[in-house]
Amino acid sequence: NPYAGLVQHLRTSWLSRKTWPMQYRVAQLEALGRFLEEEEEEILEATTLDMGKPHFETQLSEIFVCRSELNHTLNNLSTWMKDKHVEKNWAMQLDSAFIRKDPYGVVLIIGPWNYPINLILVPLIGAIAAGNCVVVKPSEVSKNVERLMAEALPKYLDKDCFAVVTAGVEGTTRLLENKFDYIFYTGSPSVGRVVMRAAAEHLTPVTLELGGKNPCYVSDTCDVQNVARRLAWGRFFNAGQTCLAPDYVLCSLEVREQLLPALREAIHEFYGPEPRESSSFARIIGDRHFQRVRALLSSGRLALGGQTEAGTRYIAPTVLVDVQEDDPVMKEEIFGPILPILTVKSVEEAIAFINARERPLAIYVFSSHKQVVNQVLERTSSGGFCANDTLMHFTLTSLPFGGIGQSGLGRYHGRFTFDTFSHPRATLLR
Repeated sequence: NPYAGLVQHLRTSWLSRKTWPMQYRVAQLEALGRFLEEEEEEILEATTLDMGKPHFETQLSEIFVCRSELNHTLNNLSTWMKDKHVEKNWAMQLDSAFIRKDPYGVVLIIGPWNYPINLILVPLIGAIAAGNCVVVKPSEVSKNVERLMAEALPKYLDKDCFAVVTAGVEGTTRLLENKFDYIFYTGSPSVGRVVMRAAAEHLTPVTLELGGKNPCYVSDTCDVQNVARRLAWGRFFNAGQTCLAPDYVLCSLEVREQLLPALREAIHEFYGPEPRESSSFARIIGDRHFQRVRALLSSGRLALGGQTEAGTRYIAPTVLVDVQEDDPVMKEEIFGPILPILTVKSVEEAIAFINARERPLAIYVFSSHKQVVNQVLERTSSGGFCANDTLMHFTLTSLPFGGIGQSGLGRYHGRFTFDTFSHPRATLLR
């Protein structure tokens, strides 16, 4: 196996306990901070080359989120690492019982192409904080960021304990044949199953951060202009290539007729009269993805947008109406700048529609009535839930981020990332 030597080298380093002291962990985390600071221009350039990502979007979703996670971890690491003493029964009153946070060992982090810095570095921060050695596998689809990670990241981190592997499908398959102590994967459910099967060979625990069709219910009582702006921002950010984006809207026919002109106005405000010429609108990552997303435009009826340009992989911010639940756009995660609107007669019908499908990564609801929000919250299940906005719950390090069922397994962010990469070792000293 071409990666056996690398994995064994990292395991030898981990067994030497080099990564265990807090001072070492802090030093490596601070080195990651220097990477984000010193390579910022290269990160901006690489993401623009890969998918035309606007600099503001990169700074917000890649660099700012990572810095926030890093600062939060550095500020709290000493507390997280402490033994947690637990209650004892009458027979153990003279003894010491506590939970020790041990690192797992050698862990593998496989990242996606849509947020290629954020979705590698945020789990990496937690893995380092927990005292692990790490193999990082960036996505080969975002090739310029992959090259940057492979060339620049090893300059900042200890090469005896951290490595970057560049590989396509075949190479990743061979990499997964090795025994890791934990695997953290972000991507599609189909590849998630492949990762989980490979992990099962070694009984390796996994976190799978997947995706799904995130519903957004808009009630009859809301500020339609506000809804339109927040909906457009969440759907068209990164040209819709966000696992957490609202995937479709459920609302009444009356709300739909109010929402359409408000969405037209929001799109114009964000991207101007011609989004193709806007420096604030990204492009589809590759030709295969462009063809897949463009084919979904045949669903329902075009209400807004719909323009495409194959040469630059441009698909305009698009809204579809008269969409049926068996249309192609409703059968897969869109992962592009298309927003279908389906009509329902009531919140009860919306809840029934949501519950008839796989549990999503997020559910969104817009309403000025708390009882409507609570009704959707209490009668549905999802990885996360956000009322009267989109995406923003992702930015809180105090909230766990992760899916459930088809949308994923496990959680991270802030303390939850540290806990994900730590083994809670039950300890009794008699």
